[in-house]
Amino acid sequence: MNDLKNDDLFDLTGKVAVVTGGAGLLGQVFCQALVTAGADVAIIDIDKNKADETARKISKEQNQKVLAFACDITSPDSVVTMVEDVVDRLGRIDILLNNAASKGSNLDQFFAEFENYSLQTWREVMAVNVDGLFLVAQSVGNQMKAQGGGSIIQISSIYGVVAPDQRIYEGSEYNGRAINTPAIYSVSKAAVIGLTSYLSTYWADSKIRVNTLTPGGIASGQNSEFNKKYSNRVPLGRMGEATELVGALIYLASDASSYVTGQNIIVDGGLSAW
Repeated sequence: MNDLKNDDLFDLTGKVAVVTGGAGLLGQVFCQALVTAGADVAIIDIDKNKADETARKISKEQNQKVLAFACDITSPDSVVTMVEDVVDRLGRIDILLNNAASKGSNLDQFFAEFENYSLQTWREVMAVNVDGLFLVAQSVGNQMKAQGGGSIIQISSIYGVVAPDQRIYEGSEYNGRAINTPAIYSVSKAAVIGLTSYLSTYWADSKIRVNTLTPGGIASGQNSEFNKKYSNRVPLGRMGEATELVGALIYLASDASSYVTGQNIIVDGGLSAW
């Protein structure tokens, strides 16, 4: 039976966390949260310069390590090398935040109508959102098995759970661009939940816990029209803030959730409740 005191349940001191997509919008918040909880953090991103910049910005105690690593998660060799480098420099991996995702290389094609959607764009997004997720989980999972356990947290989306309300997109923009939620996004994020369920039972006897963290809509540059329409669909009446995901993240990463695996923790202001 776990005899940790309440004050210790959420403490990540001495733990090593790997965060893919660590230089992104949510990734930066997640990395800072893990460091604040006491963990050493490996910031993984395809853009090494952005990862380095994120590492420099993070506030940490003197004895903590926050290191940046370049990795193309769609490449098996790149992923294996990344894991080896992290272990070489930080000693182990206790927490994986499988967070990286992509909209592909062409936003016009990403936001295209379903009837005209390009298979090339579909595969390009899937290569990161699903294939990359699989490759990182596979390689880090092997490392965790050798260590005797760990916690894997995979980031989905509310649109991997429920369908988007198409009505909210008329007049909606993100950083000045008309937006929608394409099918590839919903499908790839639903796959995250499926992989989590599978791995949670597959690795249970190796003491590796695997859970999903599913955010609802996060305010990050949407115009007022989108904000208003989306907020009207949410029981709490507003969009979320990235920092409001931190509590669930630290819970899943820490011993506070030692008997929790295979779950999808939804942080959506109640949107999926009705």
